[in-house]
Amino acid sequence: MASKTLNAEKLSREETAERLRTLADAIEGDGPAAVDVGNKEIRLSPRSSLAYEIGVRERSSILRGSREGITVKMDWKARRSD
Repeated sequence: MASKTLNAEKLSREETAERLRTLADAIEGDGPAAVDVGNKEIRLSPRSSLAYEIGVRERSSILRGSREGITVKMDWKARRSD
């Protein structure tokens, strides 16, 4: 079974940085990580080693203007539930 929860919103630079710090704090350490996605809290169980990927996209368009973006992806093998 696959489940995906998404949330998109506009934030200030400061708010975005704070969300990333909160996510980093949740992932760091032992035990489950509580991750807020919109108005929903999801509990994840990150392993001690995670796959981490970061991508930067830069586009320039005369009509639409230049755009930049960062995508961060982390994943790990889930622990089996008993």
